[in-house]
Amino acid sequence: MLENKKILLIVAGGIAAVKVPDLIRRLRERGASVTCILTNGGSQFITPLTLASLSGNMAYQDLFSLTEESEMGHIRLCREADIILVAPATADVMAKMTVGIADDLATTVLLASDKPVIIAPSMNVMMWTHPATQTNLQTLKTREVQVIGPGTGDLACGEIGDGRMAEVSDIIATLSRHFQKSRGDGPLKGCRAVVTSGPTHEPIDPVRYITNRSSGKQGHAIATALANFGASVTLVTGPTSEPNPDGTKVVNVQTAAQMMKACGEALPAEILVCAAAVADWSVAGQTGQKIKKGVKAPALKLAENPDILATFSKPGPGRPTLVVGFAAETENLITNAQLKRASKNCDWIVANDVSVGSSVFSGDSNTVHLVTADGVESWPTMSKSAVAERIAERIVKFANKNL
Repeated sequence: MLENKKILLIVAGGIAAVKVPDLIRRLRERGASVTCILTNGGSQFITPLTLASLSGNMAYQDLFSLTEESEMGHIRLCREADIILVAPATADVMAKMTVGIADDLATTVLLASDKPVIIAPSMNVMMWTHPATQTNLQTLKTREVQVIGPGTGDLACGEIGDGRMAEVSDIIATLSRHFQKSRGDGPLKGCRAVVTSGPTHEPIDPVRYITNRSSGKQGHAIATALANFGASVTLVTGPTSEPNPDGTKVVNVQTAAQMMKACGEALPAEILVCAAAVADWSVAGQTGQKIKKGVKAPALKLAENPDILATFSKPGPGRPTLVVGFAAETENLITNAQLKRASKNCDWIVANDVSVGSSVFSGDSNTVHLVTADGVESWPTMSKSAVAERIAERIVKFANKNL
C-alpha cells in the first residue's frame, strides 16, 4: 500500500522521537519516499543528519532558509507530499494546529497544506488528559485529522498512563489503511474470506454458560485488515464487545454449533481464518429452567463440540485454498502448534501463549508465531492490529502465487 507514496514526516520535540529512525526504515522498506521536517524541539532528541541519512532526502528545519525559500520551499514541501505524518505530535504542535499558528517550518507547512494529516500524539499523561489538549484533539478530529494512539504504559517522565506514542507497526498499519481506502481497491479484490472471532457461550441453563476469556480483538482486527486489502469478508463472531468492522458482513452467534453452521453457510471462500476461541465442550442435557442452588452441586456432563477448523480443512471440493487456524497454548507452544497444524490439516497456525500473566486474551498486544509447512516464524510483540496487518500481508503474498 505504501509503494511510491510520498510521506512528509514532521518530527516534533519529545523522547518518542527516538522511534523515528525505525519508522523511516520501515516506511522505506515498503517502498515509500520519506522527507522530514524537524522542529527545534525535535532537534534536541535527533539530528537532521540522522534523518537525512535514513530517509535519503534532505531534512528541513529553517523556515527562513534563503536557498529553500527562494523557491517557496514550505509550499513545495506540502504540495509534493501525498500525506503529512506528525510523529511525535506534542501538545504544543497540536495546540498550534488547532488555532492556526505558523511560527516555524513545521506549523507553516501544516497550515499551508490541503493534504491528509495523521498525528501520533506523545506527551505526559497529565498533559494528554488536560481539558485544553482534549478540546484541541476533538477540534482536529472535526477537521478530519486522523489520530493514532497514544498508548498506555510507562512514560519517560516515570509516570504510568496514556501518552506513549503509538508503536511504529501501528503507524505503518494506519498509513497502509489510509492509502488502501483512498484507492478504493486492493490486492485481495475478488477474494472471499471468512473469519471467526471471539469466544462461544455454551449454555448450562438459561442463566449460566461455559465460555473462555477471548475478547475477539484479534479476530476482528484480522477481518478489518483483510477488508482493507479489498477482500469480501464475512465475520462470524461469538459474543464480544468489539465494534463490527467496517466493510464486512457480520454474523453473530452464541455457540460452537451455531458458529459451525454459520461458517458452512458463508463458504465457499478462498480464505478461512479461524481466530475464534471455540469452546471444546458443551453441556449435555442442559435444562430449560435455572438450576437452583442446593445442598449438593449438580454434576455437569460435557459433550464434545464440533471441530470447525478440522471440518473445513478436510481435502475435497469446496475447501478454501488457504485455511489458517489459531493455537492458544499455555505450554510447549511451538510443539503443540505444529501438532495442531498437522492434525487439523490446515495450512497455517498462528500460535500464541495465553498462560497466566500473558494478558493476550484481554490485552491489546500479542506475541505470535506463524507455523507453516516451511517452518516457524517468531514475530515480535506488537499490537493486535499490527499482527492482523502482518497476517493480511502474508495472505496477500500467498494469494499472488496461488489464487
